Amino acid sequence: MSLTTELSALGASGVPPALPARPPWEQASPHWHADDVDPGPEPPVRPVPRPDRLAPVPLAERSWGDGSHSPLLCPPAARIDPALAAVVDDRLTAWAQRIGLHAGHLEEFHATGFGRLITLAHPECDDPDLLLLSAQMNAAWWASDDYYADETELGAVPEALPARLALVSSALDPPPPAGEFTPPLNDAVVSDPVLVSLRSALAHVTRHASAAQVMRVRHTTHQMYVSWNAYNAWRHAGTTPEAWRYLAARQHDSFYTSMILIDVVGGYELAPELFADPLFHRALTQAGTAAVLVNDLASAAREAGEDPDCNMVLLLAAERGCSVAEATEEVVALHNDIVRGFEQSRAALAAVPSPELQRFVLGARAWLGGCLEWHDSSSRYK
Repeated sequence: MSLTTELSALGASGVPPALPARPPWEQASPHWHADDVDPGPEPPVRPVPRPDRLAPVPLAERSWGDGSHSPLLCPPAARIDPALAAVVDDRLTAWAQRIGLHAGHLEEFHATGFGRLITLAHPECDDPDLLLLSAQMNAAWWASDDYYADETELGAVPEALPARLALVSSALDPPPPAGEFTPPLNDAVVSDPVLVSLRSALAHVTRHASAAQVMRVRHTTHQMYVSWNAYNAWRHAGTTPEAWRYLAARQHDSFYTSMILIDVVGGYELAPELFADPLFHRALTQAGTAAVLVNDLASAAREAGEDPDCNMVLLLAAERGCSVAEATEEVVALHNDIVRGFEQSRAALAAVPSPELQRFVLGARAWLGGCLEWHDSSSRYK
């Protein structure tokens, strides 16, 4: 008997079938409060989305960093609004303080400007609450990178990373109750600020997203963490991966993860079958990879001298025995080729009669421009 048939049979008596109680940690997070972002007794009037800001302007060769390297092919930022960015950053910092994330480092966290990144990356949205949703999710992803994978002074322990990421999966997608084994899991989840931040951010997503969009966030996060375990294995073994192998992992640890929230922040939903369409997936992966190569370019100077296992520029320099400057030029050329590929995919998708798909693809294009604008100015990369 199928589940649908079984539930229909149970409901035939007129008594709705009872559903098992959900554990508290699977319900809305206690660390997210609507009145922190929407003060006042009346619900706010949400600004009307502005998809007109996504109108594609020609790609431009944009100077970056200190201007000493070849330019990056990228659209300009579609919306620069310092006042709105400041609102989102202030709310994001207040949220981090409340849940205990980045305790003792809040000024540095605020100066990084994740709220500014999201304001640049989602130009069609003027709603601070929806922008905060993306800022929280991105800040939580970055926190798991800092606290679990990269920053030993924040407690990152290579040997502990796989187990920690497995616990992240359970925090985002709670297993069913398991008797005496559930309370220790609950305690572990609510005592770790990184896990609390991920749960709280996902609870905020859930207020605005469909079940399919929420599941998309979970699955894409899990996919990203598979790449983190690959980086960790290379470090643990003391091996330097080939550049092609690193790039294969990096394509699944990219700003694709951030871009999956484009329709949620825009206030619409791209149908799951269109999101899963191979050509759309290719376009979004191209955009995410191009954006993360900007991250590698911006990080190279700061990370020079460390193990080159997590930076395309440093890997190429080590693999080919060339200077960092020469490797930088190769990564710039790779970035520009991928952006051209994205534009070809976008042109092919223009034939799909879906306004939501067209908005989403243009939103990914806007992400490229906003991402470069942010990396070129954030204190995180100085």
